[in-house]
Amino acid sequence: MESGEIVEYIDDNKIICAVVKESGNQKLKLFTENNREVKVTAQRLSHRGRSRLPFIADRHQMVTSLKELSAARQAIAATIQVRELWEILNEEEDWIDLEIMTGLCFPDSSDDDHQSAVIRAMFESRRYFRFKPDRFFPNTEDQVAAIIALEQKAAREQRLVEKGAAWIRSTLAGSVVDPGDERQELTKILKNFFLFEKESPHYETGRAIVKKAQLKSPEAVFDHLVAVGAWSMDENLDLLRCRIPIDFSQPVLERAQSLRIPTEERLKVDGRVDLTHLATLTIDGQATLDFDDALSVEPRDGHVLVGIHISDVAESIKKGDPLDTEARSRGSSIYMPDQRISMVPPVLAEDRLSLKKDCMRPAISTMVKIDASGEIVSYDIFASIIRVNHQLSYYEANGSAEPAETIACLHDIATRFREKRMGQGALQITLPEINIWLDAAGTPVINRVNRESPGRMLIAEMMILSNWLAARFLTEKKIPAVFRSQPKPKDRILKNGTGTLFQNWMQRKLLNRFVLRPEPDHHCGLGLDAYVTASSPIRKYFDLVTQRQIRAALGLEKAYSHVEIEAIIDQLAGPMADIGRVQYRRNRYWLLKHLEERIGEKEEAIVLQRRRNGYAILLKAYMIECALPRSSGIELKAEDLIQVTIQHVNARRNVLSVFLG
Repeated sequence: MESGEIVEYIDDNKIICAVVKESGNQKLKLFTENNREVKVTAQRLSHRGRSRLPFIADRHQMVTSLKELSAARQAIAATIQVRELWEILNEEEDWIDLEIMTGLCFPDSSDDDHQSAVIRAMFESRRYFRFKPDRFFPNTEDQVAAIIALEQKAAREQRLVEKGAAWIRSTLAGSVVDPGDERQELTKILKNFFLFEKESPHYETGRAIVKKAQLKSPEAVFDHLVAVGAWSMDENLDLLRCRIPIDFSQPVLERAQSLRIPTEERLKVDGRVDLTHLATLTIDGQATLDFDDALSVEPRDGHVLVGIHISDVAESIKKGDPLDTEARSRGSSIYMPDQRISMVPPVLAEDRLSLKKDCMRPAISTMVKIDASGEIVSYDIFASIIRVNHQLSYYEANGSAEPAETIACLHDIATRFREKRMGQGALQITLPEINIWLDAAGTPVINRVNRESPGRMLIAEMMILSNWLAARFLTEKKIPAVFRSQPKPKDRILKNGTGTLFQNWMQRKLLNRFVLRPEPDHHCGLGLDAYVTASSPIRKYFDLVTQRQIRAALGLEKAYSHVEIEAIIDQLAGPMADIGRVQYRRNRYWLLKHLEERIGEKEEAIVLQRRRNGYAILLKAYMIECALPRSSGIELKAEDLIQVTIQHVNARRNVLSVFLG
């Protein structure tokens, strides 16, 4: 190829007109209409003709000549009716070379300019012909329809990008320009983009909108969605990312409404033991609405009969029922400072299945015979009918509330049972609990809860007792269930159930994860040979499954098989992990919101351990860990008690920083 030849090549989706300046070693040095010198291979040329443009020193004149030539060729291309040409040729099944195509378009002329015009026209309207620099192949009607659909989709995407970017820019500028019909779709795109990033099906469109809007940070997308009312400032993003449903579908709600509590006559016909004569009580938090466990104490000659009664949820929610399918998909109720999401519709959780005061309810009762020394003599598990007489809060149970004698007796039994577990190697970690809720104004309120108060302690131990006996019962019957075990801790700091706040906190870090399997195994943390959870069937699906196994042992229904239990454990592994993460992060979020108003305040902290650039510390008042930067000249060690000042808090970004002093 010689100097001065006029050629064309495609760059950045445009045809560029150029003149050859030098050639050699398979490379061409070109001077382009854009006043640039570039190197390209001969294979990149879209057109090479016989026309020449003598290379002169005046670059401006060269550029002018090339631009004029390019414009002239583009004007000729505009006269070509590509669609009409395709309608004539679309049944051809062979390539059509450039000269023939140019002759069809321009019967009276086929010079370089007209050949270039044909290539330009085909390039600009690529829906009708596939092309190479010197030949063309007509697309089929189906191919053309598919290409047109893609073009329309791309055009629509571009329109969404333009509108979305304009919407965001106007919002952040303080003068919202509504995007009209596309508002709902744009909101969905931006939400998905912010929540799921590259995993979002709308990632490319969302990224294009953000780029077009010239946003410096994805956080600006969140600010925009808050400004237009799509999200609240305190939106629970973890709940959205885990795709956890908040509401129930209409069919599930209708099914829940249709569910009727069995009558007393019907329950007695089923062979249930009538325990409505017993003085039965519940003890729960003040905000509790779903009561699934109750207690009773009946003095006998030389011993007491302790009753642990669990709402028989499985009596009403049968396997395979839409309510069961829904509960299984959710896995558990979720409790957060600003929101409660039930595993089953509230009409059931808070009413028809709940052990409400003065309401007759079916239950699964565990009656435990305990002698004067606190030893368990025997136990029996059976289907029953109960009626709660006293509905107490933990605060009331800790005081002198009626029935004080029953509470004192239960607390004594609970204490003895715990001592027995401790003697069997149980690891009792005692840490205060930080309870967070929102007041009427939506402000987080913090309450430090003593988990070892009489009411809380006796309920915890009675439920452990009930679950242990349920595990023993199922083991003896050789029925699989969701058994819970725990290996020994990585190390043991606590001795004899006592220890400092620091020791209890660090001991918790050394625990091994519990294990779920269909057969029993030792639970080191509880000091028990077998364990299940069956005491919260309204709130936890695993408990409902185990309750069904107990009912099967009692002849009330068919048991799950070993394989079915394994499948349930596997199915719920992901949802339960999500629920734990959502609850933890939401509690932390509102705790940090509380601390946002306390910047500059001093707090007492315990040094936990040294890190590369500082220390991990525990703020005692809030039981929350954070990092402490190292201060020059000051060396700290684990368990040191220090005072820090809150420096910066951002709940949305999960930031808490403090400094020493």
